[in-house]
Amino acid sequence: MPVPLPMPATTDATMATGPRFEGSYLGDAARLPAGARLECKICWWVYDPALGDPVWQVVPGTPFNALPAHWRCPQCDGDADQFMRLAEGDS
Repeated sequence: MPVPLPMPATTDATMATGPRFEGSYLGDAARLPAGARLECKICWWVYDPALGDPVWQVVPGTPFNALPAHWRCPQCDGDADQFMRLAEGDS
């Protein structure tokens, strides 16, 4: 008989908004190092802080956790919290 997997811990925020994908940084951008590169889980566009984002006029050198609150994926318009952190060396 299969053993059920444990349910992840929930927070008040999760309870209020329902379950959401929060990427590998769990929606807490403050946990990201300044040079972290993140990939959109919808279209695979990569935000690289060294390059910034010309579509949203984000200057090079801007870490993901310093993006404006209204920032979205420039390719598919996905929410910032739908991005997953790339491991070092991933393209």
